[in-house]
Amino acid sequence: MSQNATSAVNTGRRTGLDRDDMVAAALHLVECEGPAALTMRRLAAELDVTTNTVYWHVGSRDELIAELIRSCSARMAEREISGETPQQRIISAARNVWDSAFANRAVTSLAHQTGTTALLEHPLEVALAHEIEAAGLTGEEAAFALRSILSTVGGFLVGALRDESAIPTDLRTATLWSRTDAGLDPATVSALSGPTDHALIFVTTLEAVVTAHIPA
Repeated sequence: MSQNATSAVNTGRRTGLDRDDMVAAALHLVECEGPAALTMRRLAAELDVTTNTVYWHVGSRDELIAELIRSCSARMAEREISGETPQQRIISAARNVWDSAFANRAVTSLAHQTGTTALLEHPLEVALAHEIEAAGLTGEEAAFALRSILSTVGGFLVGALRDESAIPTDLRTATLWSRTDAGLDPATVSALSGPTDHALIFVTTLEAVVTAHIPA
């Protein structure tokens, strides 16, 4: 957040704010209190300006969210890609999408709610596409590999970011498995009744998908 926006939030004084300051303040509000906290009235109160002033600077709430998402997206795109082989670098680039979603959970949730997920992740996807082309794939092959990898990341994020507390206890996966009597080995049922290590399963699956598309 810029110094002007931070000062406004901390002291309540009206300052010479601009569009970037308001976007930064909105991003800070979402990161600290979650997507539901971002209303034009709340943002105006945080900055000690009128609601009309916020609208004048950033337009509608949808326009504000789009700018907020772009701002966070640019920050996420600064993540480095590591690895010595094409496979390692592609896995690293894919992991950046995964890690960014967890590091920016509130913004990820806001993007999901407002249909701006593609906008949020696009720079990271471009970086991944560059690594795929550097590995020797172009055209349809590159697109197929990229989409396969992104589908793997996205699919696992759905499960990993799901709020289990919102699901009634008797309807949770672990509970249903613990009550299962379908002739399965007790050890299997017991294991399936335990917590899911989403990160481990994700990495294992991601490596298999990358290996299937990218030569060693």
